Amino acid sequence: MVPSTLLSLLSLALAAVATPTFVPPPLHVPLTRRSARRNASIERFAAHADFIRQKYGFPTKNSSHTRRAGQTVGISIIDQEADSSYIGQVTVGSPAQSFKVVLDTGSSDFWVAGTNCFSCGQTPPFDPTQSSTIKELTDSSGQGQEITISYGSGSVQGILAQDTVSMAGFTVNPQSFLVVEGMTSGLLQGDVSGIMGLAFQSLASTQATPFWQQLVNNNLFSSPEFSFWLARHVDDENPPEETDGGVMTLGGQNSSLFTGDIEFNTLTNSNDLSFWMLELSGATVQGKSVSLPTGSAAASAIDTGTTLIGGPSDGVAAIYSAISGSQPLKGQMEGFYAFPCDTKLDVALAFGGKAWPVSDADMNLGAVSGNMCLGGIFDLSLGSNVGSGGGNPVWVVGDTFLKNVYTVFRADPPAVGFAQLSNAAGGSPAPASSAASSTPSPSSSASSISSAVPQPTTDTVNPTLLSSILSDRTTSVATGTPTAIPSATFSATDAPLPSVSVSGPSGTSAGSPSSSSGASSANNSAAARLSANSHVLAGVALSLLASVISGYVALA
Repeated sequence: MVPSTLLSLLSLALAAVATPTFVPPPLHVPLTRRSARRNASIERFAAHADFIRQKYGFPTKNSSHTRRAGQTVGISIIDQEADSSYIGQVTVGSPAQSFKVVLDTGSSDFWVAGTNCFSCGQTPPFDPTQSSTIKELTDSSGQGQEITISYGSGSVQGILAQDTVSMAGFTVNPQSFLVVEGMTSGLLQGDVSGIMGLAFQSLASTQATPFWQQLVNNNLFSSPEFSFWLARHVDDENPPEETDGGVMTLGGQNSSLFTGDIEFNTLTNSNDLSFWMLELSGATVQGKSVSLPTGSAAASAIDTGTTLIGGPSDGVAAIYSAISGSQPLKGQMEGFYAFPCDTKLDVALAFGGKAWPVSDADMNLGAVSGNMCLGGIFDLSLGSNVGSGGGNPVWVVGDTFLKNVYTVFRADPPAVGFAQLSNAAGGSPAPASSAASSTPSPSSSASSISSAVPQPTTDTVNPTLLSSILSDRTTSVATGTPTAIPSATFSATDAPLPSVSVSGPSGTSAGSPSSSSGASSANNSAAARLSANSHVLAGVALSLLASVISGYVALA
């Protein structure tokens, strides 16, 4: 006779097996882009180019060459007038304080300006005294850790701390970050409060594991990746100060924003992860192939925090030599090239497989003198042709390129993937075959959410962000353990994007559920709940069945 106790334990095991393990679906973060007016001074790009040079350890126009020490890098300076910053929403502390931060795959530190920050101007600050969960990190002697990050044009300095940080329904507690108390005037502008670094831990000056990497390490993503669609407004005549900037997807991809396969290329530094580094394997200009340096001389950082494309002197010169009438600029604009404004540029870049076209709207930055216009690719090294020793990139591939593709940053196996934009994301020309010698990795098998997002019903859809942000954002505090809160709201319209609302001042909520999400969204949510409940009920049924059997055996 089987003991009834054993059967009771069996009933519990059956219930546990029948209850499914929940894996959160990909979440989508609508981005807000800081936009410059089309008629803003063209000289702003010269300052931005120097910021990029400092970030990656290249010489600037007004300094001798200095290399980055070890794995320490500077965080790029936010130039609000460069039409360069893509911004997401995060919350910090308990209760949550909401902030806008630059989403930067070219750095790894997370930091926000604090209430004691000097020269921060009107930057909305984080108030540590209002958080019940903040903790200052101390060294072995019990002293607080002050960290300074230097730039060619300034620096930030602050105290290393830990607190609850949430983004798009995901929460990491604790997350180490820098509470900035000193900042060079003008480093941040407008209502942006900091930077969210999205590269790998080895680059972090704070030595902290980046927010996204903690989520991957704790298996909180459906797939170990995040993705971007970056919207284009560079050709708008008078864009507003803030305008819809695209979508960042955490834990997967948004299949409504791209068409065809995603071409993945393995990171060239996969054995020592730092930047999201690929090899620029080829380029075509005006329909003709251009000879570029290869191997380590083609190491390229894929950087959402950079507006333009920077490269070595010989490579940049080769590109512009294929454009009739182009010429290098001098003085303040040294490192840039100009070309006749009536020339429609046809440039494509390859990173091991297909050649991806770059829109003329992104390559043409506007008139610089008379009928001459400024090109979107500039000389990063100012004639020095610095190599990539120590893991440094030689090319920095920023938003001038990334606005033309759907980009997936994959942690395991480490790779960056590109795909053609769908009509819902503004569309982009199909990539051409490339003669590059390297072979791309197979297309992604990662999670896609096509079934969760309405597909556009017309050939041309103007992408818009709707009236509310991801719903049910209840902050979960579980000391030492990242917690995912898998909730998303989609509109019952043709727009394929999650909805968004403009946040209020610091300290207000990042968003609220929309009262007009639509019957389709409600039905989908209800269906999901019913599906989950059915598994639980099945477990209960099996448990009851085992209990009944246990009773019969006991009676026998």
